[in-house]
Amino acid sequence: MADIPSDIFFAEIGEIGAKLRAKEFSCLELTRAFCDRFERLGPRYGALALSLREQAIRQARDVDAEFKRGRTRGPLQGIPYGVKDLIAVKDHPTTWGARPFAGQVFREDARVIEKLNAAGAVLIGKLSMISLAGGGNYRTPAASLTGPGRNPWDRDRWSGGSSSGSGAAVGAGLATFALGTETSGSILTPSAFCGVTGLRPTYGLVSRRGAMALSWTLDKIGPMCRSAEDCALVLHEIAGADGGDPGSAGKGFSYTPKVGRPPQEITIGYAPVDFEEWAEPGARVAFKAALEVIRGFGFRMKEVRLPDFPYGAVLGTILAGEAGSIFEDFVRSGSVDLLHDARQIAGMKSYVDLPAVDYLRAMRVRSLIQKAIYDLFLDVNVLLTPTRLGVADKVTDRLDQGGGPSGSKPGLNTMIPAGNLAGLPALSLPCGFADGLPVAISLVGRAFYENQLVQIGNLFQKQTDWHRRRPPVDA
Repeated sequence: MADIPSDIFFAEIGEIGAKLRAKEFSCLELTRAFCDRFERLGPRYGALALSLREQAIRQARDVDAEFKRGRTRGPLQGIPYGVKDLIAVKDHPTTWGARPFAGQVFREDARVIEKLNAAGAVLIGKLSMISLAGGGNYRTPAASLTGPGRNPWDRDRWSGGSSSGSGAAVGAGLATFALGTETSGSILTPSAFCGVTGLRPTYGLVSRRGAMALSWTLDKIGPMCRSAEDCALVLHEIAGADGGDPGSAGKGFSYTPKVGRPPQEITIGYAPVDFEEWAEPGARVAFKAALEVIRGFGFRMKEVRLPDFPYGAVLGTILAGEAGSIFEDFVRSGSVDLLHDARQIAGMKSYVDLPAVDYLRAMRVRSLIQKAIYDLFLDVNVLLTPTRLGVADKVTDRLDQGGGPSGSKPGLNTMIPAGNLAGLPALSLPCGFADGLPVAISLVGRAFYENQLVQIGNLFQKQTDWHRRRPPVDA
């Protein structure tokens, strides 16, 4: 049996695939090594919801047999990955991170699992998450069936919600890539906190069939990876039309790395106040350095600001109305009282009593927001902003307390709720450290402009090595 070098646990998809095809090790050997690491270190980082070792070993043997016959499926063939535990895997528990659903089993794979199976990727496990993807809001990072997700860079810090296990698993080298979901920041936040690259696709680009619904008009599934290119390779496989998802956009995604406009023809909008005032003081040096790297490629830079709307309140009202409908029986039956977080319990109960007029008013304002952001993109091609304004919270922190830096004027600091309301794609890129913890910038584009975001992300990651930095993970 070949020894798997430790660098492989932090390698990109292309590097691992090349070694598999060169027969430096077999897919079976690679899969066993990743399963060993996932089972050993996953609980330490609050990332392991369920090991799928036996299934993964069967998949790995099939991949090795295909390699022996000369059959190749694509770049994900033989690559070990994990999925957030709200994505159904046939005949295995899908707990949604919540005690009341601990025994829940579905008889079909989610559509994204079907697609990754077809691509030859090897699923090694389910990844921990905040209960019900954070529906109802929650007070602490411990609002989960498996406890708080712990940051690979400092286990006393949070890995971010609600895709906490996905961020920790990729950050700690437990999986080459992971799938997370985002309703309002749950791909971008753990990616930023854990120092990995995360891509939130355009709403409707990836089928959500077989995934827990929190908000029909906001939920998205996307990849969390080592690099921008890895995100594109995964999105290439999981995107596509699906009649089983009413929100499907009916579009696919083809990664075209050699096709793109030169930087001099691309206008990037940004707000200096985000980098100078809104950002936490310890993170400003890293953010400003990242801004200068982007500027140095020759992009046209234009100062912009978001139109004045209550983005967070509008998103929160829409989420409450839709989640209240989805989980009404769960709440009224009293099962909601079995959740771990008292604030989340109260929040879920409040959802089912939301007046319809509030939801409809929020949807009307949302249409105005979508039009205003569409108009903003008439003058720019991409928006650039810090993903989060600072570093990860401590796992003991209360998340319902305000505070922190604030700028003297608006910028793009509310881009996470704004982008989700508009259904826009975003790419989070590690860009440095503050107090020894990762920070990141985000590129936000027009709907279905993922290739443009990845093009810029590739440029940034060829110029910097933040995405290659490895945390002090225990062996």
